[in-house]
Order: sequence, then structure tokens, then C-alpha cells
Amino acid sequence: MRIGVVTFPGSLDDRDAQRAVRLAGGKAVALWHGDADLQGVDAVVLPGGFSYGDYLRAGAIARFAPAMGSVVDAAKGGMPVLGICNGFQVLCESHLLPGALTRNQHLHFVNRDQRLRVASTATSWTADLPDEITIPVKNGEGSFVADEKTLDALEAEGRVVAYYVGGNPNGSLRDIAGITNERGNVVGVMPHPEHAVEDLTGPGTDGLGFFTSVLKAVLSTA
Repeated sequence: MRIGVVTFPGSLDDRDAQRAVRLAGGKAVALWHGDADLQGVDAVVLPGGFSYGDYLRAGAIARFAPAMGSVVDAAKGGMPVLGICNGFQVLCESHLLPGALTRNQHLHFVNRDQRLRVASTATSWTADLPDEITIPVKNGEGSFVADEKTLDALEAEGRVVAYYVGGNPNGSLRDIAGITNERGNVVGVMPHPEHAVEDLTGPGTDGLGFFTSVLKAVLSTA
């Protein structure tokens, strides 16, 4: 299975995401932000970092990249897309996911291992996850916000994929750490699963399930 990882100017975690794909058993395909050709990939990862320097606001410029035009169209057609941290911000700015990510409530950058309660395994990216995982979180603008109607709908429809437990690192409303679209193929998470795929580094391998999940999802539709 070919999983594309988009590199924007300012991306930091694109190589980490590619490595996670390979460790899960997939073929990582490097995609460039300025190229609309997705090279026939089966799924796409939008990695963490500071795309375009986070000018205007995080993800606001990246949404207009040629690659994102193709990603949006592919996602609407059912292709699995995962946005991690800055990638989550890009998904919200692109209107593939509702809400927005704003400055951390305490106004400080946070970097720590974070426990999450997995609330939905009914997506292309979370089917292999257990009830609780620990993966790193590192962000300055990671506070998920939305109006009350949207928050109620996300929870009622089972579209919150993970909640923070053991302390909310950034002030996200209702402790939301990640969400999905109605179809379940587009997922955005603020913590970093690609940094928890090997025992040698990071807090174990809890993040690997995101990548094995999508390989199985793609295989099931092949």
C-alpha cells in the first residue's frame, strides 16, 4: 500500500511519518506541497511542523497549496487522510474537519508524553487502537475549539476519536484530542503517533496502530 506524506515549507515531522508508514508495512511516498499530482497513493498523511511558518494562523496558507487541492478532492472521494498536529490544523482550515485549533490556553508550548482515551475505532486510522494509548504531544496552537452545536454533534455522532486523560495539555474544549469526518476516512489528531512507533525512542509503540489501521482499511477496499 502506498501512503503519501506531504512536505510543506516548515514541515518538521514528514520524515518521521514516512518511517512510521514503513514500520507499519506500507510504502511511503514523498509528496511535495507545490505538486498537485498525488502519484497514485492510497492514503495521505499531513505531518506536523509549521507549514509556511504558521503565518496568518497555523495551516491557513497550506490549505491553498496545489497538493491540498488534490487532497481535498481525494478525501471527498473517500481516500483516507490523516492530519497530525499542524496537519490537523490544515484539515480544519481546508474545511475537511470542523472547528479550529487556537493558541494553547496557558500560552506556552507544551511537549510531553500524553495519555489518550480512544473513543472511536470506526475510522480508517484508528481501528487497530486499544482503549488507551500514550503518544507525545508537542504544540503551541493545539487547543481545539468549536461552537457548542458542533461539539455536541461530534460527541453524539461518535466523531471524537480521542480524548486527553491525565490532564489537558492545551485547553482543548471537552478534552478533545482528535476528531473525524462523518465518513470516517479523514482524521485529525493533535498528538503525534509517528513519534511512538519504536521501543528505542519515544514512549513505546502505541502510535503504530494509526498506520497499521489505514493499511488494513485500504486493503479491505482494494
